[in-house]
Amino acid sequence: METVKLHNGVEMPILGYGVYQVTPEECERCVADALSVGYRSIDTAQAYFNEQQVGDAICKSGIAREEIFLTTKVWITNAGEERAARSIDESLRKLQTDYVDLLLIHQPFGDYYGTWRAMEATYKAGKARAIGVSNFYPDRFIDLAEHVEIKPMVNQVETHVFNQQRKAQEIMERYGTRIMSWGPFAEGRNNLFTNPVLVGIGKKYGKSSAQVALRYLIQRDVIVIPKSTHIERMRQNMEVFDFALADDDMAAIAALDGGKSLFFSHYDPEFVNYLLTFKAD
Repeated sequence: METVKLHNGVEMPILGYGVYQVTPEECERCVADALSVGYRSIDTAQAYFNEQQVGDAICKSGIAREEIFLTTKVWITNAGEERAARSIDESLRKLQTDYVDLLLIHQPFGDYYGTWRAMEATYKAGKARAIGVSNFYPDRFIDLAEHVEIKPMVNQVETHVFNQQRKAQEIMERYGTRIMSWGPFAEGRNNLFTNPVLVGIGKKYGKSSAQVALRYLIQRDVIVIPKSTHIERMRQNMEVFDFALADDDMAAIAALDGGKSLFFSHYDPEFVNYLLTFKAD
């Protein structure tokens, strides 16, 4: 598995398995399947309601804890220094581990400065090997990065062929922050799986449009966490390291960038209000 090096020297797999929208009933089985086919990075969150099942699968896998890169995220309702600290300990309890490899602030709302202070303390205590943020777009990202002791090591944002985050990635790199994609398949929106550009390029390499979409991001040093509940698709998503896209193919895919979200806007008051009222505990 290829890795990227975070600015504190920690090595993180460039491809992992995400459990967003994987139900608690399916999660343990799905994580077990992912681990069995070779995934060694698992991404969860307090707001996914499946940390316990992720922990169960890891504990039962027989794989040494240090071989698995485990990520979770602190939700808005747990924002603030004291509340975040308590929630992090609760996440560790559910995940059945003494530490996580990456701890993120899930959304740029609430007292995320207090949350960051709690995360810095967690990091210094050895309960997180790396810390970062999620859904922090350039304005909020720069503001946070300029006013904290430890710069974010990762920023997980919507990133796929139709919303490529090139400018955001450039800004992150100024601070040594790695970009991580959620929704690398855009959840199939814009007909990603049948897109003629991706399908055509895939035929040249004997790959699917999904594999081409992942390979494109990986070649841009974007960390990806595709989600599937089907073990065969999990395997296919892993099979992206035996080919490389040519420059003209990379350029053709770059031209697909629409430069905007296919899901929601963090500047939409109604969406922000929804996030603020969503309870993760």
